[in-house]
Amino acid sequence: MSDARKFDPARRRMIVAAGGVVAAVGSGTALADSADSLNLTFPGQTAKHFIVYQLNQSGHDYQQHILSSVQALLQHYGTTIHIVVTCFGPGISVVLKKPVRPVAASIRRGVSSLHDYGVDFHGCGNTLRTLKLTRSALLPLATYVSMGAADLMELQHKGYAYIAW
Repeated sequence: MSDARKFDPARRRMIVAAGGVVAAVGSGTALADSADSLNLTFPGQTAKHFIVYQLNQSGHDYQQHILSSVQALLQHYGTTIHIVVTCFGPGISVVLKKPVRPVAASIRRGVSSLHDYGVDFHGCGNTLRTLKLTRSALLPLATYVSMGAADLMELQHKGYAYIAW
């Protein structure tokens, strides 16, 4: 992770068990699982489940659906899942310091909150170059990747399940 706020598995376990992820993301989704049903890993253990999301659109509803889905997976799988959201094309604005397209404050808070729970956000270098931006335009929480499409492919080769809307 690229900024000072590092993922703390103990924090995720505590928040997921308490149901706080929903409030942090602001989706309003009801929590169905109890803390007793969560799969939790011990610190230092590797995740058992791996997911990569494609976020390539600028619409608020689209972005909120992805963040809500990420939140639901965190809640369902606890600390046994690792999630990456690869942002490119019109979707890159969610990880830009100064978005080139409108991004709702609730989406910005959701991205920041999910990052605090260990979700990685990747920003596409090709999209940045097209916009005449450099990697310094990315939020500190985002990891620069040279190509969003290649990132999706490479993560799939590593065993990540691919989710696109």
